[in-house]
Amino acid sequence: MKLLKWQLFVALLALGMFNANSQEITESKFGKGLVNVVAKDSSFSLKFAARFQSLFTSNWDFPGNENLQNGESNFLVRRARLKFEGFAYSPKLSYKMELGLSNRDISGASYYTHNAPRYILDAVIMWNFYDNFELWVGQTKLPGNRERIVSSGNMQTVDRSLVNSMFNVDREMGLQLHHGFDLGNDFLVKESVAFTQGEGRNVTRGNIGGHHFTGRAEIYPFGDFDAYSGADLDREQTPKLAIGAAYSYNADAVKTESVSGSYMENDNGFYETDINTFFLDAMFKYKGFNILTEYADRNADAPIAVNADGTPTGDVVEVGNGFNFQAGYLFKNNFEVVGRYTTIDLDENITGEGVHNQYTLGLSKYIVGHKLKVQTDVSLNDFSDNMNNDLMYRLQVDIHF
Repeated sequence: MKLLKWQLFVALLALGMFNANSQEITESKFGKGLVNVVAKDSSFSLKFAARFQSLFTSNWDFPGNENLQNGESNFLVRRARLKFEGFAYSPKLSYKMELGLSNRDISGASYYTHNAPRYILDAVIMWNFYDNFELWVGQTKLPGNRERIVSSGNMQTVDRSLVNSMFNVDREMGLQLHHGFDLGNDFLVKESVAFTQGEGRNVTRGNIGGHHFTGRAEIYPFGDFDAYSGADLDREQTPKLAIGAAYSYNADAVKTESVSGSYMENDNGFYETDINTFFLDAMFKYKGFNILTEYADRNADAPIAVNADGTPTGDVVEVGNGFNFQAGYLFKNNFEVVGRYTTIDLDENITGEGVHNQYTLGLSKYIVGHKLKVQTDVSLNDFSDNMNNDLMYRLQVDIHF
């Protein structure tokens, strides 16, 4: 037994020495991916990257004119992701796969996902089959509101706004068609449409309701720029503007927030209704100044779920609208100050919820752009009843290899 232990010790030591001696110096730079490979015959490429966000939050109740009370704090790994992308066979056939590993990334297991963690965020093939036309097949973000399409690693604040969390149409499995064209004088138009399953990501046990149709169009009147990244890190020397609109029609939807929320059950199994969501958004950048604004509106044909005899089940579609406006300025030392105002106005007669306003002030330090940054913000949540108000503080470190 002692001999076996010594053999194991020597084997582990040798393996450690081998690994130490086999380390290589790479020409890659921080934030450009851990692995970048292109086949000698240019038949494929692979870029592998990893990132995670460490978040501290603290919340206090702030009822009426009383002092702060009932403080709570929490540390967590908000996101932890592995990303793979490149092309296969031809540069016109590209792919992307992103896996989520944190508890928040993989939460939502249910019967409809085989009670399994939802590791897959993106798994999509993109085929540039003709001119500026590109066909996407697989699971990825839908062409909905701008704030959702912006990567969680490229945000201007610690996290997205309440408008996004309430109304976005997230990710789904299906088909998408993307296209863009130039009208001249740097005036660009981009459009995309999607036909998808209708019940969110990683659903594996069939499609209960109908299907989901999503479309988005946007214009760039002053030329192309990075309109899907927060903060003006490029310090645009001429004004840049992107204006977009999107529409989502989810036929026979069975969830309270279209593709998100909880399933609406009744005595026949599931309650189904058509849900429509409209988005309007804009992004502006100029010399370190950045504005992002969005409006969302959701309605349903019959938002109150009922049983066969017409009695309410207690489930309702979260119908209503929301508005978000945020603006920031990036100083030359790469500190950015951001202010945000968000309001959610759900139909109180249906949802039982009133107006929710949120006021946020944030500060970011971009050490290596969005690849290494520290962000913090404080938010006041103001509810219409004025008795459930609360104050929230957040601090987050974001790193992308």
